[in-house]
Order: sequence, then structure tokens, then C-alpha cells
Amino acid sequence: MISKCLFPVAGYGSRFLPATKAMPKEMLPIVNKPLVQYGVEEAVEAGLNDMGFVTGRGKRAIVDHFDMSYELEKEIAGSGKEAMLEPVTNLIEQNDFAFTRQVHMKGLGHAILSGKNLMGDNPFAVILADDLCIPEPGDIGVLAQMVEIYKQFRCSVVAIQEVPMDEVHKYGVIDGQDMGNGIFRVSDMVEKPAKEDAPTNLAIIGRYILTPDIFDKIADTQPGKNGEVQITDAIMKQAQQGCVIAYKFRGKRFDCGSIDGFVEATNYVYDNIYKQGL
Repeated sequence: MISKCLFPVAGYGSRFLPATKAMPKEMLPIVNKPLVQYGVEEAVEAGLNDMGFVTGRGKRAIVDHFDMSYELEKEIAGSGKEAMLEPVTNLIEQNDFAFTRQVHMKGLGHAILSGKNLMGDNPFAVILADDLCIPEPGDIGVLAQMVEIYKQFRCSVVAIQEVPMDEVHKYGVIDGQDMGNGIFRVSDMVEKPAKEDAPTNLAIIGRYILTPDIFDKIADTQPGKNGEVQITDAIMKQAQQGCVIAYKFRGKRFDCGSIDGFVEATNYVYDNIYKQGL
């Protein structure tokens, strides 16, 4: 039903300067694996195998990461280091990767619209790679959970989590009817509200499943603050004209777009995954 996943990866990563002056923030490693690879692995686990990337200038490293490196493979052939490349090599061989560019940085909504030629007239997932999501032991990943929700409701689905009220100004925030089991039917969305204006503390994080009519909704959405086209405005149009589901997912999420979240994620993955050989 859903086979495509879009990765908007054109941003500058300015919060990590100077490290991101010449390296995409999505290639920053959590222990020994870049953030974007965690995202692709999550998509594959959810049953998706067509990966589309909306890139920008200076993002060549992402393209190269999901391509064969014959010189490197020849150099380490016959050594124990070959096994270290197997996870990404398997991703390359078993999935399809396509790339397009977002020429002008006009917000997440515009980035998703820039990927229309890659997604076509199909429902698709969106992963923001700097939101690292780790499932609880024995559980399925966040995107796999959302695919199950989509199968039930056949409409756009956004992932949410509760955040402190002092932090709601960093997120899009939803309000809606609580349907149980972490599922809400969205009635309102507010982009980065002040604490006193936030309808709830249920914040949207970087996982979406979107129906293809979202492209028309984005195209009809006027730019907001800083000239950016907000994806929340377009999704709100879907909610008003039909149905959008917000899902409070199971698992841990780390904001690796911030230095504190990046360090927290690195420590968690090192202690609970890397050292355990998982």
C-alpha cells in the first residue's frame, strides 16, 4: 500500500556549525552510523523500499553514502572491516534511491512539494532524519506503527508526543478528539504557538504519512513567517476537508537537530544498542 518514503534533507544544519559547514547534518554519526541511515532503516522496517531525497547544495555526501564505493570495498576486501559496510550495502542493493533538489529554501512544506516528482500520485511517508526514533525492545519502529494506523483510517497520519508547555513554541501542536490507544482525530493545528496560545502540549515530530492530495494543498498554501511554506497549514486543510489522524507513538525520540539531543542520542545508542551488539 505504501512503498515510498521522502527525506527532506536540504537544510543547512546551522545549529551544528562549524561541523556542518562542509558536511550535511544528516550525515552526523550516532556512534558509527549517520542519522540518515537510521531513517532509511526505519522506512525499510515499515515495508517501504522506494526512497526519495530532496537535497540541496553541499549535500553530495548523502548521495554518495547510498551508492557503492568500489575503491573502499577493494581496499578493505578480505579484512574484518567488510562486515562493517554490510548494513548500508544491503540497503543499497535491496531498495531504490532517487534524488532531487530544493533550489530555494522555503520551509518544510516547500521541500515536500519539491519531492512530488519522486512520490507521484501515491500515499507516502516522510522522515525528518534529525528526529531519531528508537523503538522499545521487541517493538516495531515508529513508522511501522504509523503504517498500521494508515491501513485503518486511509488518511494522513502525523506522529505526536507530549512535550513540556515551555517547549511548545518549537513545534507544530495539535488538538483533536481522543479516540483511545494514542489516536487523535485532528481538529486544529498551530505552528510554533506561544505557551499561552497552545491548545495542547501534543507536538508533531518528524514522521508523517501523507496522501497525495497534500501536494495541491501545499501549492495553495501561502508562505508564512520568514517566507516559509508550513506543512502544518497544508495538513490542516486536509483535516478541515476530510480526516487527519495524530498518533502518540511508542518508543523514544531524540531531537538530534539540537546539540543536547544529539549527545543524549549518542549516549543512549552506545549504551543500549552498540555495546549490546544489536
